[in-house]
Amino acid sequence: MTVEFEYNELRQILTVFLCGEIDHHSAVGTRSLIDIKINALRPVQLVLDFRSVSFMDSSGIGLVMGRFRSMEEIGGEVIIANPPSFIKRVMRLSGIGRIARIVDTLPPINNSNNKEEQNNESTKVPQ
Repeated sequence: MTVEFEYNELRQILTVFLCGEIDHHSAVGTRSLIDIKINALRPVQLVLDFRSVSFMDSSGIGLVMGRFRSMEEIGGEVIIANPPSFIKRVMRLSGIGRIARIVDTLPPINNSNNKEEQNNESTKVPQ
């Protein structure tokens, strides 16, 4: 699994692009990486972009729930973006829609060419 981060400093939005399979092994490292970013940046919004996730078991639900708790502690919100239909179905059945907004698309947040406003980072999570 690969995880890429994009932070829009002006809007305080941390976007996490998840790619690959989310299972117990990959979720452990992914949770840690996201938590480190949340604690360091303290964003107003955490966007978890699922567009490139090919498989997700219950560990993916746990990943979202844990990040919801982290964001709730700092007064932020979680948005689930671009989930494939099979993931959206699992999230709705699990009740994730009650704690996080689930959206099919997000408007672009990178309206600025100012490099000081956004930071990008990519990390491969060990399997």
